[in-house]
Amino acid sequence: MQDGKHLSGQVAIVTGGGRGIGAAIAATLAELGAITVICGRTRNTLEKTAERLRTAGHRCEPMECDITDLSSVQKLAAQVEQAFSRTDILVNNAGVGGFATPLHQLPPEEWERTLNTNLRGVYYMIRSFAPLMIRGGKGDIINISSGAGKNPLPNGAAYAASKWGLNGLSYSIAEELRNYHIRVAVICPGSVHTELGPHTGKDPGKMLQPEDVAHVVKMMVTQAPQSFASEVVLRPTQKP
Repeated sequence: MQDGKHLSGQVAIVTGGGRGIGAAIAATLAELGAITVICGRTRNTLEKTAERLRTAGHRCEPMECDITDLSSVQKLAAQVEQAFSRTDILVNNAGVGGFATPLHQLPPEEWERTLNTNLRGVYYMIRSFAPLMIRGGKGDIINISSGAGKNPLPNGAAYAASKWGLNGLSYSIAEELRNYHIRVAVICPGSVHTELGPHTGKDPGKMLQPEDVAHVVKMMVTQAPQSFASEVVLRPTQKP
C-alpha cells in the first residue's frame, strides 16, 4: 500500500454521500486523490459536503440521484461517463431503515421503501456502473451492509432482510465479476453513530464512528491487485 495520492486519476462514486458514513467515505477517497462523485436525493446536503472537500483541496462532484429509480441511476451513469469516461470505485452506501415495528404491523409502503433503497438500489447501481468498470479492465465495488445482515433484528425485520439479501448479492456478483478484475466486497458494521438507527441508551463515545467504516474502505481500495478482503465485520471495541 502506498501513501499520499494512491487513487490519483481514479473516479469514485459514493451513494448517500452527503452525510454520515457516505460523507466520511467520500472524504477518505478524496484525500487519497480520487475524483469523488457523491450522489443522493438532497442537493443542498450534497453541495455542503462537496464544498467542504473542495475547500480542503480535493475534487468532489455532487450529482443528484434517486437510486430507487432506474432512469435516475442511468442518468447518473451517463453523466459520469460523459464527464470522466470511467468508474474505478463504487461504494453503495445509501440506506434507510426502521427499527421499532414488528413485521406483522409494518405498513407495506415501509417494506417497499426499505427493500427498494437497500437492495434494489444496489442492483440498479451495479447494473449501470459495472459495464464502465469492465471496459476499464478493473474496479472495486464495496457494499455497506450491517451487523443486521448477520444477526436477527427484532422490530427491524425489513432492514435485516434487505441486508441479508445485500450480503448474498455481494458474494454472488463477486464471483461473476472477478474474472474482469473487479473486486466486490461487503462491510458489515455494528451500530454507527449516525442519524440512522436506534441509539437510545447507547454511549456515542463507544459506538463506531463513520470514519471507522471509511478506514475499512480505504484498506479495501488500496490492497495489492492480487487480493481482496471480500467481507469485513466491524465491531466497536466496547459494547455501547
